[in-house]
Amino acid sequence: MNKVVLVTGASSGIGKESAKLLIQRGYIVYGASRRMVKMADLQEMGVKLLEMDVTDDASMIAGVNEILKNENRIDILINNAGYGSFGALEDVPISEAKYQFEVNIFGLARLTQLVLPAMRKQHSGRIINVSSIGGSLGEPHGAWYHATKYAVEGLSDCLRMELKQFGIDVVVIKPGAILTEWNTIAREKLLEVSGDTDYKAMATKHAKLMATADKSASLPIVVAKTIVRSVVARRPKTRYATGGGAKMILFVRHLLSDRMFDWLVLSLLK
Repeated sequence: MNKVVLVTGASSGIGKESAKLLIQRGYIVYGASRRMVKMADLQEMGVKLLEMDVTDDASMIAGVNEILKNENRIDILINNAGYGSFGALEDVPISEAKYQFEVNIFGLARLTQLVLPAMRKQHSGRIINVSSIGGSLGEPHGAWYHATKYAVEGLSDCLRMELKQFGIDVVVIKPGAILTEWNTIAREKLLEVSGDTDYKAMATKHAKLMATADKSASLPIVVAKTIVRSVVARRPKTRYATGGGAKMILFVRHLLSDRMFDWLVLSLLK
């Protein structure tokens, strides 16, 4: 029996590459995104498309119901949809902060709630949450984004223990620097929000540093392959660090004290 997979944020980057790899492996794949037109190539490959906004409850309910109606099961949920918006905490409107939480944590949690009854009924399933190395460390101007990723990490740890009794596993994917739209959006927001405030000097340097990070970033396919590994593994790891120097950066963070890590990061912005 082919397993049924739901991938959010499937219109580009990590989500799109994951959907491609999984359909090639014979999975029944549903790709979800607000931008249907950008998933036309996935549809040609056999991926079934869902118009879904993870901040819109009705669209998530409709999408899950469509899958259950067609397949009568959901085996794997890949919570990949995410949003990065940077700026000094003092400068970022609370409305923008709330939107990041709506996309990165509440949408993820709500979609998980919607698929769990089917997974519990079949006594099997796997929830794969795409977090970030940003869920284990901080940096200037990223307070709200990092807060959402720390939340994903904590939610996943709690959920993993809750769901073990039902035969459902929870996996966290922690990408490093990846060549996607995320970097461009984050640094544009940084300059828009803090590029002309008292934080201007450091914000400008940070935006330039983020731009150069693209040179060492991994392609989305690197993370997608890691996601597939977590899907096919009989007993997956609880966390996978992947791409863009992720393992090295997390190792350095583990070695250094908080003050030493602060010094290291700030030295890059002088």
